Amino acid sequence: IDQFISVSKLKYYFAVDNAYVFRKLCLLIFPFSHQDWSLKYDKSEPIAPRYEINAPDLYIPTMAFVTYVLVNGFIMGTQNRFTPEQLGMTASSALVWLFVELIMIIVSMYVIGILSNVKYLDLFALCGYKYVGMILSCIAGLLFNSFGYYMVLSWMSFAIAFYLARTLRLIISPNEQSDSLARSSGTKRRLYVLVFISLIQPLFMYFLTRHLFNYDIVQKIVLV
Repeated sequence: IDQFISVSKLKYYFAVDNAYVFRKLCLLIFPFSHQDWSLKYDKSEPIAPRYEINAPDLYIPTMAFVTYVLVNGFIMGTQNRFTPEQLGMTASSALVWLFVELIMIIVSMYVIGILSNVKYLDLFALCGYKYVGMILSCIAGLLFNSFGYYMVLSWMSFAIAFYLARTLRLIISPNEQSDSLARSSGTKRRLYVLVFISLIQPLFMYFLTRHLFNYDIVQKIVLV
């Protein structure tokens, strides 16, 4: 694995504690009240997230991904649709779409020509935070049916999009050596990418969870 990813750097993304996890989850759910979005570390060097709330981590996305798969299976069980194969299919499908999303983002950055210090693991972590919103949306749908699902999904879609926009705005670096006109053009291109990344989060969140609650609606129509 060291041939593709530096294990020494990878371990920093999992260096979290309970206090960090709690604060980060609160930040993901209520990002609008967060005041300090500045990065108090060198972006070229890894830092343990427990020391910096604004640093991306891989612990929460990994745990959220596993929890999403389990919650998905539980909800399908309540609908008498669960089979052991469903867990594998759900995990495989979610992973495939996550890599599709990452490829879309990386290609868009390359095509637009952004000079950036964004690391692939940072993008992987940031895109993985949407699973927190998906879990909460699924739990709300389980407790309050489709109404609860769509209400929480709407909130979390907006919250995750806002969080990513504010975080990536500081992570993506402008070209400081270019002239003012080039910097202005680069700023617009970075804005386009930020909007693109932020807007596709709600789409993937809905796409990966809609089958759990549209099923109830279809069943009611069939029964009628």
